[in-house]
Amino acid sequence: MLQGVPAVGGVQYAPVIRPGARPRVDDAPIAELAEPERAGEAERLLAASAAVADRLRARAAHATGVASEVLATTAQLAQDRAWLRDAQKRIEAGSPATQAVGGAVDKIAEALSKAGDLMAERVTDLRDIRDRVIAELSGLPEPGVPVPDRPSILCAEDLAPVDTAGLDASLVVALATSLGGPTSHTAIIARQLGIPCVVAVDGLDEVPAGTMIMVDGTLGTVTVSPDEEEATVAVATSQRDADLARQWTGPGRTADGHLVAVLANVQDGAAARLAAQSPAEGVGLFRTELCFLNRDTEPDVDEQARIYGEVLEAFGDRKVVVRTLDAGSDKPLKFAGHPDEANPALGVRGIRIAVGNPGILTRQLQGIADAARNTGTTPWVMAPMIATAAEAKAFADEARSMGLTPGVMIEVPAAALLADRILEHVDFLSIGTNDLTQYTMAADRMSAELATLTDPWQPAVLALVAMAARAGAAVGKPVGVCGEAAADPALACVLVGLGVTSLSAAATAIAGVGARLAQVTLAQCQAAAEAALDTATAADARAAAMAALS
Repeated sequence: MLQGVPAVGGVQYAPVIRPGARPRVDDAPIAELAEPERAGEAERLLAASAAVADRLRARAAHATGVASEVLATTAQLAQDRAWLRDAQKRIEAGSPATQAVGGAVDKIAEALSKAGDLMAERVTDLRDIRDRVIAELSGLPEPGVPVPDRPSILCAEDLAPVDTAGLDASLVVALATSLGGPTSHTAIIARQLGIPCVVAVDGLDEVPAGTMIMVDGTLGTVTVSPDEEEATVAVATSQRDADLARQWTGPGRTADGHLVAVLANVQDGAAARLAAQSPAEGVGLFRTELCFLNRDTEPDVDEQARIYGEVLEAFGDRKVVVRTLDAGSDKPLKFAGHPDEANPALGVRGIRIAVGNPGILTRQLQGIADAARNTGTTPWVMAPMIATAAEAKAFADEARSMGLTPGVMIEVPAAALLADRILEHVDFLSIGTNDLTQYTMAADRMSAELATLTDPWQPAVLALVAMAARAGAAVGKPVGVCGEAAADPALACVLVGLGVTSLSAAATAIAGVGARLAQVTLAQCQAAAEAALDTATAADARAAAMAALS
């Protein structure tokens, strides 16, 4: 039995498949390109990177939700000026394009890995782009995940978000990686697909393709060559629990009738229409980045209003919380003039982009207000990466001037610590547990070595959630959770016990969360929360809460 970090619950038993071989570049010294050949080789490089980007954009256009955003962001990375400039310099010095791409990307990837912040998350993406561009230059098939002929479990050292975004959940029934963290893109997309996922699995790389394994995404284990009968029973039990969860129709409440709104995370009209068919009581997080990413110019107010209107129409008079543009760091905007930063994860991102781009926030709020008038709805709006009460007040004043209900994200520990003062200016809080965990624990969420630190069950993170929830309760204002923690049924119960009033998750996770809440009382949730807070590690917090809930 191999131990990892649980990312998405459930049990599956199937043979291992592994990603196909990546193109290799011979590192041996070769003859330099003749001077007359170099200009043509540079053009060949630009054409290859453009072809890769175009294919990714086409896939993004046919995807929805997080998968669409991941594909669009990765397409942008395929034509990123930093590695392309370096590669072109290498070609000008006589290197062939394939070696120039390999050298340029590896140099940047090494620098990002050493940085140890959120930008390290781009290393897997960059290396995936490197392999795709080299394959294009070499006339080889595009690398990626093979399509199995029977249900299988995909195992890898790490998975490029581009690959996980295109998986068929009927054939790839679970994921396991030896790297990555519980809030990585791979884990998030696995949750969107509704398949079990375990990350940071020690010893996984030694398990060969074809081996039968059992993945338990709830316990965070991978059992190699388990007893077939026992594995079959475990899968059947997990499937029965999933079937029962799918029968849940809402509304969100505990067994003794305590109401907790269970909402959906969406980021475009297609995802919203899909979520509207689920038991979701509304939208707790509408990510608006998709209409900004991969654009050379900012979308105008009318275009934004049309995009936002699709989501508002899908949910009618139900609650919709719109998050304003959350870009920067690993999601740069071409038109925003991002400065080169030594530590982008702690730099100009989220609400901070508005400072150097006057009008970008005003135009977005106008687009949301226009969409609200056009659809006859009353959306709430919240700002990401708020760190001070002054920032919260400035945002709230502008949002109210347009007739919108303002709130802010709690993603920075400072905001949780000062939640009472921030609530003097806004009408609600929404806790983004992904970034709150990362910033609280000072641990990159993509680092396998630090995966236990980026587990949202960390008692320090739960203590900050409790602080924000208490501040909201003191003044009668709602405090929700829209990070990936809300998709974990057991952790959702703990969050309710801490005083959270709503939970927002991927549409595929909603029924599981609602069904679990319906099986426990508020007193059980509170006991589980108290037990978790009284521990020192994420593993102990999970075990203590599970004992209290059972």
